[in-house]
Amino acid sequence: MHRVVITGCGCLSPLGLTAADTWAAARAGRSGIGAITLFDASQIASQIAGEVTGFDVTDHMSRKEARRMDRFTHLAIAASGEALAHSTLDVSVAADEI
Repeated sequence: MHRVVITGCGCLSPLGLTAADTWAAARAGRSGIGAITLFDASQIASQIAGEVTGFDVTDHMSRKEARRMDRFTHLAIAASGEALAHSTLDVSVAADEI
């Protein structure tokens, strides 16, 4: 059995949709906290949260695939894709060649 480590960085956060954008916003002292917009929060005590906004799932998968998954999975796949791209790891090698 071989161990694989992807040495890349991927991040989607209330500060940005990429690791670079998130880091730049954090360094600039920006806040990702704001009014809740992704659902009706009128019946809960807190009206603020850190939401990932501006995310388009179809940049990472088809609408059909997206309908079969929850939002947290969409975000995880997008961040994983960024980390893999950042790592410059060649994943075109067949699994039996590893």
